Amino acid sequence: MDWHRFPPLNALRAFAAVAEAGTTTRAGARLNVSHAAVSQQLRSLETHLGVALVDRSGRSLTLTDDGERLAQVLLSGFGEIDAVIAEITGQEDRRPLQVSLTPTFAANWLMPRLASFRQGHRQVDILLNPTPSVVRLVPGGIDLAIRYGQGHWPGLEAQLLFETTLAVVAAPELVGDRVFDSPSDLAAYPWLQELGTTEASDFLAQYGGEHLRGVGWTEVPGNLMLDGARGGQGIAMTARRFVAPDIAAGRLRLLFEIDLGKGYYLVMRPGVPRPALRQFCAWLSEQARQDVKAGVL
Repeated sequence: MDWHRFPPLNALRAFAAVAEAGTTTRAGARLNVSHAAVSQQLRSLETHLGVALVDRSGRSLTLTDDGERLAQVLLSGFGEIDAVIAEITGQEDRRPLQVSLTPTFAANWLMPRLASFRQGHRQVDILLNPTPSVVRLVPGGIDLAIRYGQGHWPGLEAQLLFETTLAVVAAPELVGDRVFDSPSDLAAYPWLQELGTTEASDFLAQYGGEHLRGVGWTEVPGNLMLDGARGGQGIAMTARRFVAPDIAAGRLRLLFEIDLGKGYYLVMRPGVPRPALRQFCAWLSEQARQDVKAGVL
C-alpha cells in the first residue's frame, strides 16, 4: 500500500462525518470543531483527489456519485476500526444496542411491549432511533434495522418478523357507519400519511390521485398519525397489526385492507451478532409469535 498517496486522515474523517450527519454543522458538532473547519477539510480533500465529492449547487449539500462511493467505503472502514477497538478494549459489550425503526412501529408495536424485555434483560441498554429514513448499518453504529418490505436489502441479512396487510382506517366519528364500496368513495374526507412514507399516496394514486387529496392532506410523524386518526382528524393507512386493538375496540373502523405481500423484517449486517443483539432479536420474534397465538393479524 502506498501511504504517500493517501489524503490527510482528518480530511477523510471530516468527509465521512458529513456523509453520516448530512450537514457540515452537524458533522462539526460530532467532531467538536466548527462547521467552517469541516468545510475547509472537504475542499482540501477534493483538491487532493481532483474530483468533486459534494454538490453545492442546491440549498443543501448532496454527495456526488464519486462522493457516495467514497462515503460508503469510509463509513464501513471507520466503523470496522471502531468495532475492533471496542471489541479488544471490552467496550463493545457495554455499547448500547442501537435500533433503527419507523416512528409508527416504535409507538404502536414496540413501546407497549418493551417493558417485558427490560424485566429479563436489565443489563442491555437500548438506543432507539425512530425514523422513516433507511439508515446505513455500519460497524459501531446501528446494530438492527426493523424495515417494512419484501426482505431484499443487498449486502444485509433479513429475518421476517411478521407479515402484515395494510389497513385503511378512520374513526367512527369521522365516517360514521357509511359503507364504502370503492376507495373513490373516500374523496370527501381528509387524509393523514406518515411523514417519509408513500403507501397512502400510492394507494390513492390508483383511484384519482390529486382529486382524492383535494379535501385535506396532512403528513405527520408516524407516532402522531394514528393519534390523529383515532381523534377523527383523517383517514390513515398503516399495518393492520398496529391498529388491530383499535379495530376490535371500535375506536377505528376498517374501511379497506390491502395485501402487498410485505412485512416487517429484522435487518442486520452479516456475521455473528453480539449477545445483546441476539437476545433482542429472539425476544422480538417471540413477541411476534405471541401475536399469532392471540389472533392479532
